[in-house]
Amino acid sequence: MAKQANRMMIGGFVVIAVVLLATSLVVFGSGKFFKKTYKYILYFDGSVKGLSVGAPVLFQGVQVGSVISIIIRANTNLEVEIPVTIEVEPDKFEVDEGDRRLPRNPRKNAQKLIDKGLRAVLQMQSFITGQLMVELDFHPGSPVNLKRPKGDLLEIPTIPSTTQRLAHTLQNLDLKGMEKNLTNTLAGIDRLVNSPDLKASIRALRVTLEEAQKVVKKVDAKIDPLADNLDSTIRDARKLVNNVDRKVDPLAKNVNTAVKDFGKLARDADTRVETLGTGLDKTLSAVRGVMSPDAPLIVELESTLKEISDAARSIRQLANTLDQHPEALIQGLGKPGDIR
Repeated sequence: MAKQANRMMIGGFVVIAVVLLATSLVVFGSGKFFKKTYKYILYFDGSVKGLSVGAPVLFQGVQVGSVISIIIRANTNLEVEIPVTIEVEPDKFEVDEGDRRLPRNPRKNAQKLIDKGLRAVLQMQSFITGQLMVELDFHPGSPVNLKRPKGDLLEIPTIPSTTQRLAHTLQNLDLKGMEKNLTNTLAGIDRLVNSPDLKASIRALRVTLEEAQKVVKKVDAKIDPLADNLDSTIRDARKLVNNVDRKVDPLAKNVNTAVKDFGKLARDADTRVETLGTGLDKTLSAVRGVMSPDAPLIVELESTLKEISDAARSIRQLANTLDQHPEALIQGLGKPGDIR
């Protein structure tokens, strides 16, 4: 007779098979079993509270890996450091040099990125839970602080996060000094507000304002009559200007006519004087032939001829002056040779 199969044993095998199948689906379905990864080590200054194993590692918002290890390392001098190991998928990165794509060399390519400013910083993953994550990004000009540059794993430099920098700044604030200064300032304001001099100044200012209001009212009362008088004065001035304008043109015409007539008269006088001088010169020449040079008549004729020559020269200069400066008839002559 055949032995009956043990149902408990069969059930156990079935459960184990189901567990193995589920594990295979999780491991192989996620694809991590066949993915190549590369490890890097980070050293953060300060607390890493909120960072846990499995936290994502992002590069400019794209997840490229995760945190796989957080340990505490101390020595006999009580110096403590917390190395954080991350795992990054190198297939997520491609490095080009010009038009040529460089072969995948995670350590070498990562070093190139570090030289360009690649840094790691802790960022808030969730404000509710307080969980942190690691974010990789470029921060050119930031310092390169390496704890163990010759370690087995390539170390990526870290920088403090904005929250850490703010907390550090708040810690360095001289709160007691600020409190003391604020107390002194409030005490000074209190003394100023309750000062008798301030109250007296306010009363004096109120009186000054009341006097100023009275002055303004008086000025307002006198402004309208003054404005009316000013308008009347302006109208009278305009009438005077119009009258002067109407009389200036005829006066200018008369002056021009007088200048022309006087110039003509001067030229005619110059011609007549020159003719007279020529006649006297001939008469003097004839008399010299019959009289002695010392005779009174010859002396008198020579003196007369000289005066006539001077008169002719003066008339000629006057005619030239009027031609060049006709305004001299109105303004008169200044210094010799100048017209005012």
